[in-house]
Amino acid sequence: MSRIASAFPRLLLLAAAVSVLACGKGTGAKKTFRIALIAKSSTNPVFLSARTGAEAAAADLTKTTGVTVTIDWLTPPTEDGTVQAQRIAEAVNAGDDAILVSASDASKINGAINAAVDRGVPVMMFDSDAPESKRFSFYGGDDMAIGRQVMSELATQMGGKGKIGIVAGNQNAPNLQKRVAGVKEEAAKYPGITIVETFYHAETPQDAAAEVLRAQNAYRDINGWAMIGGWALFTPALLTELDAKRVKIVSVDALPAELPYVESGLVPVLLAQPTYSWGDVSVRTIFDHVYNKKEVPAHVNMELVRVSMENLGTWARQLQTWGFTGIDPKYIALPK
Repeated sequence: MSRIASAFPRLLLLAAAVSVLACGKGTGAKKTFRIALIAKSSTNPVFLSARTGAEAAAADLTKTTGVTVTIDWLTPPTEDGTVQAQRIAEAVNAGDDAILVSASDASKINGAINAAVDRGVPVMMFDSDAPESKRFSFYGGDDMAIGRQVMSELATQMGGKGKIGIVAGNQNAPNLQKRVAGVKEEAAKYPGITIVETFYHAETPQDAAAEVLRAQNAYRDINGWAMIGGWALFTPALLTELDAKRVKIVSVDALPAELPYVESGLVPVLLAQPTYSWGDVSVRTIFDHVYNKKEVPAHVNMELVRVSMENLGTWARQLQTWGFTGIDPKYIALPK
C-alpha cells in the first residue's frame, strides 16, 4: 500500500474535524448549548422566578430542537457589580455559549461584557441594561415609563395630594435610576404632591422594609409610597406596621408574598413585571440569535400587568401556572 493510500483514513478524520470546527456555534452542528445566567441577587425572589423561567425554556428548547440547552446559574448571593464582572469572566472561561445578565452596576460590568463578546461569547441583558456595552439585546420595560406609571397610580390613590417617599433599592442600578427619574417627572404634574426623599437600601426584603419603617418614623407625615421595586413587600412586616387608612402604596412587582397587601388595601395597585418571562423570553431570544443566527430586536419590550382586587384571582392563577409556590389558596379561588 502506498504512503498516500495508508494516510487517506487519517486525512478523512482530519477533514471531518476541521469541518466541525469550521461550522462554529449556531449552525446546528453543536448539540449542546449552555447559557450563563447572572442576575443581581440569588436571594431576591424576582430573580429566582427568572431562573425558573429560564430553566423551563431551556427544557422546552431541548425537547423541541434536539439541542441540549442548559442554564449555568452564576448569580451572586447579594448585589455586587464587581462580582458580576468576575462571574462573566468565569462563564467565558468555562466555555458557556452565551451570557444573560441583569446589571447591578453597568459601569462595573461593561468591560467584562465587552471582553466576553470580543472572545466570541454573546451577551444579552434583562431587567437592568448595560446599553454602553457590546451586548446584542435587552429584554425589559421602559424604565422611565414604569416610574411614571407608578406615580400616576399613586397620585390617583392619594387624590392628587400628600407627601410621598420613593423606595428605590440600589442607587447604582441604571434601571432603577431611570424609574426614580420617571416617578419625579410624573410627580411634578401634581402640585399637591411633595416628594419627601428618595430612600435607597440593600435589595433584600428585610432591609427594604426596615428602611420604610425608619423613614416613616422620621417623616411621620408621609402618606404615600412609590415603590419602584417590591422588595419591602416580600415580607409581611408592613402589613402590621402601616395603617391602610392613612398610607397608600403603589409598587412594581406582584409576587405571592405581596398579594395580601392588595387584599388589605394598603397596596391598592401592584404593577407586575412578568419576572418568569425575564428568563423564558430571554433564553428563547438568545437561542434564536446565537444558535439559529436570527436577527432579534435591540430592545425586546416588556409590558407591566396592573394587579388589583379586580383581577387578583386571575393573577394568582397565573403565578401558579408559572410554578410559583406559597400562594394562599383563597387567592387562587377568587373569581375571574
